[in-house]
Amino acid sequence: MFANVIGLIAMVTSTISLLPQIYRTYQTRSSTDLSPGMLWNLFICSLSWVIYGILIDATAIWVTNILMTIFSSTLLILSRRYRVRD
Repeated sequence: MFANVIGLIAMVTSTISLLPQIYRTYQTRSSTDLSPGMLWNLFICSLSWVIYGILIDATAIWVTNILMTIFSSTLLILSRRYRVRD
């Protein structure tokens, strides 16, 4: 029971962790403080977790990381759209 509660907390907090950054980037129309390397790393990491979760049949892992992949993709798109042009 305790492990399930901890897992649920981890799932919810990791899933919503990017929402404030997505909102802020969209609101300010600025992505100057976002690291493209970090965003790509997060995208690859989340996608890898999705594949791993599917392979081991762990629904909580792949569902959580599908959302993380969507959110990291959204940040990558916003970062590209609002990047500073020299």
